[in-house]
Amino acid sequence: MFNILVTDDEQIVIDSLSFIINKNFAGEAKVFTALSGTEAIETVMKENIDIIFMDINMPGLSGLETVSVITKLKPNIVFVILSAFDRFQYAQEAINLGAYKYITKPVNRNVVIETIRGAMQLLSEKQGKQNADLELHKKLDMVSPMVENDFIYACIYNNDKSIDLSSYLDYFNLSDNPWIFCCFEFPNITSDNQYSTYLKIHELLNNEHRCLVSSFMMNRIAVFYPLFYENPDYADAQDQIKKIYTMLSYNISAGIRAGASSIFSDKTMLQASYTEALSALNKTAGNGGLIFSDGSSFSSGTSDKESSSDAENLISKRSGINEFRNQIINKLSSGDAGGVKSFLELFTSELISQKLPADKIKNTFFELIVTANNTTREKNKNFTSDTFDNAFATLSSENDIKLIKEFAQKFLTECTQAISSVKKADENPIIKKVCAYVDENLASDISLETAADFAGLSSFYLSKLFKEEKGETFINFISEKRLEKSRQLLEETELSIKEITAEVGYNDQNYFSRIFKNKYGLSPKEYRKVK
Repeated sequence: MFNILVTDDEQIVIDSLSFIINKNFAGEAKVFTALSGTEAIETVMKENIDIIFMDINMPGLSGLETVSVITKLKPNIVFVILSAFDRFQYAQEAINLGAYKYITKPVNRNVVIETIRGAMQLLSEKQGKQNADLELHKKLDMVSPMVENDFIYACIYNNDKSIDLSSYLDYFNLSDNPWIFCCFEFPNITSDNQYSTYLKIHELLNNEHRCLVSSFMMNRIAVFYPLFYENPDYADAQDQIKKIYTMLSYNISAGIRAGASSIFSDKTMLQASYTEALSALNKTAGNGGLIFSDGSSFSSGTSDKESSSDAENLISKRSGINEFRNQIINKLSSGDAGGVKSFLELFTSELISQKLPADKIKNTFFELIVTANNTTREKNKNFTSDTFDNAFATLSSENDIKLIKEFAQKFLTECTQAISSVKKADENPIIKKVCAYVDENLASDISLETAADFAGLSSFYLSKLFKEEKGETFINFISEKRLEKSRQLLEETELSIKEITAEVGYNDQNYFSRIFKNKYGLSPKEYRKVK
């Protein structure tokens, strides 16, 4: 059964199409109707619509605007555009929006029947492919980790050379890649946390770099780390391994012991490369560290040398730092460049005030940069950055905290711009319109109802659409906007706290000061002094 929605502001057109569909597709289709774009959107939100006939010229939201909105909400719906005008630009725009067909009114019965048959076939083919793809992905998700584990175990225990290890590399399309083998030993691994820790390690490593990861062997895992460029330089490859060691130290546990082999490309040397990595690991100190096959070593700056009381003090000191770091990432995720810059200043000030050793300050900045990079790549799959690629080398060689902060600011700006570009491209036109309305009326009494009236929607639909698009409620969005605007005014103007309170739409200065401090950790007066 297919659900078909007929949308037109003329009842006669709706009646005509409904008659044709019911007469020729009895038992195959159920008809829904809407007299406007807004009503069509509300129907789509409530019903599982498969095909939509959409009039191009309607009051309020036009047909093409409605198609654009619905496509973002339900991308698999098939659209048939109706128009009284046989104009190329309308047809072209409809096709650009992904419409299946463009039909001129008055509608021809045979054309409608043929169009619906084609749309139904298209949907059936899509559904079949999606089911097949989903089943394939499920199988691969289950099988690939097992094949990774089998491959690494074969590298370790294939003493009689009876197993063709190259077939494993063919499976993962890594036959032509040189590699480094790594061994990692994690403290405090038990049977209770082994599997969950393995899953987290596997995810962290493969978000950073495509690699093959074994399951735990006691408290150790082995990692096959392929190199994806010709004639790789060992120093560059070591920097990559140092990055993942630092990432695991911060996200899994301090005190990790690790060893890494040299670069290999001969597949008959797979076992030898693992043995080389294991030998390097066995040379590391008991409190953690990374040693390469050439004897060079690296430490993330966090180890189990610290006593439990030292660790508690460190956690206490880092609580403020972590809060500012989290705020930086939150602002980054929303594309808020000003917020990122402000919290980076607070983050840096907090680091300086703690009088931490230089290596820990640099490691904390590196952790921030790695987190920002991962966050940006989640939002923008095409994001790459030479700044990030050089981050470890830059931070290692630089000791001036002001220059380190400027380097971090440069990278965070790149991240913010990359996220903003995606958000702008994907932004729903209705939500964009409402957000602009909020920005222009922050000093006024804005409610969900007034915003819905402005956008020509029901408050129920705007609330639902806003939560889906923005990931937060409309009320929370306004509150965040007001606090962000107040923060900017504190930084950039000489307005009094009372004037700023009114400027961002609050009547009670005490209430404003309280929620500002809850958000930023400082009162408005204290914040202005810091800035």
